[in-house]
Amino acid sequence: MIKTNSPKAWFLAARPKTLTGALAPVCVGLSAAWVALGSLQWMPAALCVVFALLMQIDANLVNDFLDFRGGIDREDRLGPERACAQGWITPEAMQRGIAAVTTVACLTGLPLVWWGGWGMVIIGATCVIACVLYSTLARLALGDVLVVVFFGLVPVCATYYLQAGTVDHDVFLAAMAMGLVTDCLLLVNNFRDRDTDRRVGKHTIPNLIGERRTYILYALVGAAACALVYSQTRLPVFYLAVNFYLVSRMQRIRRGRALNKILGQTAASILLFALLYSVGIIMGW
Repeated sequence: MIKTNSPKAWFLAARPKTLTGALAPVCVGLSAAWVALGSLQWMPAALCVVFALLMQIDANLVNDFLDFRGGIDREDRLGPERACAQGWITPEAMQRGIAAVTTVACLTGLPLVWWGGWGMVIIGATCVIACVLYSTLARLALGDVLVVVFFGLVPVCATYYLQAGTVDHDVFLAAMAMGLVTDCLLLVNNFRDRDTDRRVGKHTIPNLIGERRTYILYALVGAAACALVYSQTRLPVFYLAVNFYLVSRMQRIRRGRALNKILGQTAASILLFALLYSVGIIMGW
């Protein structure tokens, strides 16, 4: 039994298993900067890591609250249990928690102005706005666009820029690749929830293109990510084996809570891709 508004309830609401999605793009940006510069400025690097983690937690809390208020988290939900829907955290406490995490995240990111200029404030504000708008845009099949931008382009390019003062072509391609790899996580999530989403009028890519095309898209997205960075390092090709294995398992399972395991494995594969890319460019493989 989880007590209402208890530390355990907040820990579960933060969804710690999703934090790899926040760490991976920052690691890619830092690895690319290390290769380009031969060293890193550790203070902005650490601030980027903390800011990314806080924004991921913030996005999770906002999504939990808005999906509960919008009636999306119902009794027939197949995914992991949500804090507001389960009564672990009251809606009023969740709103206060969102405000607190947002404030701490902004205070953490503010010193980055010293290294990156006032453009960092604009980037930070855009991240906060994206957290709030995600649940709404996700209902319109635009969640995938936000994932590519805010789990790929923004964190990788911003992290690299804070170290190098510029962003080159290779970094942009790596950022796009990270965004695509992370979008596989959303594809699995929406594939699992396609029936319940359809009943509440939520439009997602799997609902728009159908089951068979979702399998193909999952595989193509992973292949495209590897192709984008192939000129920099060959090592991420090994990620494709995992990507194809997971899509084959999706095909066998097709429906139900068993897809949650694929979701967790896809989250792990995001970190795998980031590690393969980082090791590859550092070692010159």
